[in-house]
Amino acid sequence: MYKTVTQAVSFVDDLLERLEEPECEVLLCPPFTALAPVADTIKEKYISLGAQNMYWEDEGAYTGEVSPGMLTQIGCKYVILGHSERRQYFGETDESVNSKVLTAFRHNLIPIVCVGEVLEEKESGSTEQVVRRQTETGLAGISAQQARQLVVAYEPVWAIGTGLTASPADAQKVNAFIRSVLKEMFGAEAAEEVRIQYGGSVKPDNAQKLMAQQDIDGALIGGASLNAASFAAIIQATEKLGS
Repeated sequence: MYKTVTQAVSFVDDLLERLEEPECEVLLCPPFTALAPVADTIKEKYISLGAQNMYWEDEGAYTGEVSPGMLTQIGCKYVILGHSERRQYFGETDESVNSKVLTAFRHNLIPIVCVGEVLEEKESGSTEQVVRRQTETGLAGISAQQARQLVVAYEPVWAIGTGLTASPADAQKVNAFIRSVLKEMFGAEAAEEVRIQYGGSVKPDNAQKLMAQQDIDGALIGGASLNAASFAAIIQATEKLGS
């Protein structure tokens, strides 16, 4: 819940000035109020547009909610689903995330499905159990073909906004585990095509080491994406891996 319309458009202008078209995909997920103005600003640019959430019904008497059709008409290609803050503060469950995932695919939106454990779960050694449950339940009912388009974001809740970051090796271990669960669900070929991100205090100084890992295909960036210089530096660090 950052950036007014004016601030969001100014951020995009600043980011575009700092970057030539990068080799990696860049996605912005501004708040609902800024989606349309940002869509206009990035039109015919290299940046994709996504939303931070949506409801699972096509339309109806659900005051305050936003439908998938509203997002696609604005120009959204992606939607973040099941972010830990949605689970923590707004009561989202694995089952409600699944309802949203199925609806997103029906409306040709690519879901970015967030999974991850809280500190107590990490300390009790139940990271894999939690991540398996969130992945299996959240993705129930989708086909292998749909799974190929999917983005899964591993975001350890204990690392979000805390300054704590999973080590590259630890993040890789969980991301590799997620891919193994996806192989069980959808087959090896589809699982290899799923982009699995890491999110949790990603910054310019740790982005390259994190994204050099075999099963980390990108980053879901929070605080460090609020500043155009910082976000551009993360993108540039990622690009160096391909050079």
